[in-house]
Amino acid sequence: SAVHQSANSPIRQFANPPIRQSVNSPIRQSPKAQSAIRNYLKHYDYIIAGMGCAGLSLAVQLKKTGLSKGKKILLVDRERKQQNDRTWCFWETQPGPFEHILHRRWNHAWFHSQSFSSLLHLSPYSYKMIRGIDFFQYCMSEIEACPEFDVIHGEVQSIENTTNGACVYVNGDQIYGRYIFNSIIFGKPALNNGEYYLLQHFKGWIIRTPEPCFNIEEATLMDFRPDQRHGTTFVYVMPLSSTEALVEYTLFTAALLNEDDYDIALKNYIGETMGIQQYEVIEEESGVIPMTNYRFNRQNGNILNIGTAGGRTKASSGYTFRFIQKDTRDIITSLTKANHPFSVSGNVSRFNWYDSVLLNILSNNTLQGDIIFSHLFQKNRPEKILKFLDNETSVPEELRILATLPQWPFLKAGLFEGWKNLQRW
Repeated sequence: SAVHQSANSPIRQFANPPIRQSVNSPIRQSPKAQSAIRNYLKHYDYIIAGMGCAGLSLAVQLKKTGLSKGKKILLVDRERKQQNDRTWCFWETQPGPFEHILHRRWNHAWFHSQSFSSLLHLSPYSYKMIRGIDFFQYCMSEIEACPEFDVIHGEVQSIENTTNGACVYVNGDQIYGRYIFNSIIFGKPALNNGEYYLLQHFKGWIIRTPEPCFNIEEATLMDFRPDQRHGTTFVYVMPLSSTEALVEYTLFTAALLNEDDYDIALKNYIGETMGIQQYEVIEEESGVIPMTNYRFNRQNGNILNIGTAGGRTKASSGYTFRFIQKDTRDIITSLTKANHPFSVSGNVSRFNWYDSVLLNILSNNTLQGDIIFSHLFQKNRPEKILKFLDNETSVPEELRILATLPQWPFLKAGLFEGWKNLQRW
């Protein structure tokens, strides 16, 4: 059945449209309907495979910059988002492209560990929060007002290059495009020797209390006081009002926990650490983000990988949102100046090295993550750390930050990772 849409919307959306349908498919469409879909979807200028943060950010900027004018653009993903399933938190010094849909922002945030606690003054940064459903609804409202865009919901099975472009297979059927922007990861990558693959996995509850319990001006950026027996473990708390907050339990480990373990940890933190006994859970979210120094294939012919699939997730922290926005800006610049999307900047090699060093230490359990982050936040100004985590610091700034970390573990891992890089060259 078609996705319901406004009668005034110029966009055409199809749910699971088979261009050539298997005889075993339970879905039946008239020959006339099949012909109409086949002709309409014959070829696109741009295909955006995956309607997550990267795909929708790119689509919105194509519209806002006027690059969608005169183009035929397709967005394709498995299904339409109907509920909030994630929250993006990030920091910026200036208003960003999605400023008007921010759910909350904070200028102060707590850091806690067993050895150190401090209320961090983040200026000139603000810590910002966007709900996934708000982001999706805003982006779709922009796209649906633009006749150059079409949306298809179906299973993206593979993406391939063709003689004059590329094609995407949706439910077994081919759709062609000049360029494809892909944010879908088709399985865990095959790691090379010396590459690491950890998981940032999390579960969060939005809780509501009968009495005011939260200071809405102060978030908790990281709290490492929970048990560290599974590996690097912390909680962050985003107060939404005096009686509501997002409490998120997060780990950097090689394997996921049992589902009950996340719930037990959240209950323990809310009851014991926060001292809140009466509350209701009004919303849940969970997710898994790869933390890896695997070198994702950025370009394959006329296919440009974006988002996590294009290596835009910071390997040592899992932060993605800001890196996607920077990448989107670079893609738009490339399309404007070069008439193709491939003149985009890569990750600066020294930041790749820093990320590999931390992954080396965490993967080999050389040093606990809570100790590393405690050193960072106890011995450096918070704005310098945030700038460093955004890959925007200068070499002198980075040397001063690295000098505050436990020297022998980082020196040993740094030399090892440096030697591996030399061997690659």
